[in-house]
Amino acid sequence: MTEASRADAFDDLEVDLLLEAIYARWQHDFRQYARASLRRRIDQAMSELGCTSISMLQHRVLHDEGVIGRLLPFLTVGVSELFRDPLFYRALRRTVGPVLATYPSLKVWVAGCATGEEVYSLAILFAEEGLLERTIFYATDIDALALRTAEAGIYDLERAAAMSQSYRQAGGTASLADYYTAAYGKIAFDRRLRKHMVFSDHSLATDHVFAEVQLVTCRNVLIYFDRVLQDRALGLFADALVRNGFLALGAGESLLFSPQRDAFRELDREWRIYQKQRQGEGT
Repeated sequence: MTEASRADAFDDLEVDLLLEAIYARWQHDFRQYARASLRRRIDQAMSELGCTSISMLQHRVLHDEGVIGRLLPFLTVGVSELFRDPLFYRALRRTVGPVLATYPSLKVWVAGCATGEEVYSLAILFAEEGLLERTIFYATDIDALALRTAEAGIYDLERAAAMSQSYRQAGGTASLADYYTAAYGKIAFDRRLRKHMVFSDHSLATDHVFAEVQLVTCRNVLIYFDRVLQDRALGLFADALVRNGFLALGAGESLLFSPQRDAFRELDREWRIYQKQRQGEGT
């Protein structure tokens, strides 16, 4: 074994021990996250937290109760934008909206909601499709700080112009400003949207299904998982969805190699929208 390969093996061991420490001490399970991207985020966290080695970071995880709250934003998927991928929301209106309109009540699970922009996007879309008043949105994540931001629904005013542009591209039928108030350099989304939302801690790595839902969205989260954890998460979504319910993934994610692929039929290949089918139905 070369000196470089021995160093890489030692680094891998340190990462393994860090992840085991996080799980044992705080019950957050990153052990099946894709290792390359996780290692980059660990390096960023070490720099921010003033740790010169992974072992030092592990020691702080075990003995410094304040460090986990600062570490989680680096390890979780925090990237979120209002109406991210606007054409996805157009596709959702077209393929999913008419079917959801046939239900007397609706439950939607936004898995890995980060700071909440996706759930507000969906709530606005549902309002414009006449579905909001019959809907509960379950927005889940493992990052408590991100969940607090999501629940508050308050964002920087400087983002409003880009948000409005994405809203229009997504097929918005009004003005985005109709859904928020602006003051002191911030925008706050309307309480008529937020009253339909339930924000909760939930881990796709360790937790289980908590509700029966008609729609699951989990966009650009699975790409950070290894194959085993991807399969676990997709199994949770299949279990949570009613028959003929809908699953929406990110553009870089797919059911193609998943054991769950036969549980769904593909509705929109480009935007990764699927519908749960009865066992034995063809695709």
